Amino acid sequence: MPLRRTRSSHSPSALPRPITRAGLPLLCAAALLLAACASSPPSRHGSLPRTPGKPMTDPSAGLEEISIQAMSLVGTPYRYGGNTPDAGFDCSGLVRYVVARAANVNLPRTTEAMGTRGSSLSRSEVASGDLVFFNTTGRANSHVGIYVGQNRFVHAPSSGGTVRLEDMSKPYWASRYNGARRVVDGAVNLPPAPATPVPSPPPAPAVPEPAPLPDDDDPIAAFANR
Repeated sequence: MPLRRTRSSHSPSALPRPITRAGLPLLCAAALLLAACASSPPSRHGSLPRTPGKPMTDPSAGLEEISIQAMSLVGTPYRYGGNTPDAGFDCSGLVRYVVARAANVNLPRTTEAMGTRGSSLSRSEVASGDLVFFNTTGRANSHVGIYVGQNRFVHAPSSGGTVRLEDMSKPYWASRYNGARRVVDGAVNLPPAPATPVPSPPPAPAVPEPAPLPDDDDPIAAFANR
């Protein structure tokens, strides 16, 4: 009886088929997927636990807000004794209103008393938001305004006028400048502002001063723009 030949397990049909080029990318992708599933997500390179830092403070915040608030009131009518935009302003009423709203600092009502608050500044240290004082009635610190930079200040000059922006280099103001004071504590760390030279005023012809009004009013409208 003839023996039947059986296929060996090592016959060519039992060997694994060679991997073709088309199947190679699929095999690599499957291997990477299995490796990713078996491992935990990698941590970000160089990541460190964050620790809360100290809060940042802006030492110029008070001064900047004061000058911005003052500029926004240019054009408001003057009124002796006035201290609000609706009622109008006199010089000290304007300064007191602006500093209270912008920096939460309560100043006295008169220019004389304001001249004792805060710290005195040299001309080269004056920065936006500082108070500038003038002698316009024959007494020190009879008029006050708010310095806003570029040798200019905002003030409420006199009856019949409005709050306006003024140039401190004009002879009238340069000859009557009394000094400046910083009344916002948060601004003491500001670097000194660049000094702006104030020209020496030429000899002015004698002009009779008008009779001063009571308290801290400033009758200067007839002379301020000369």
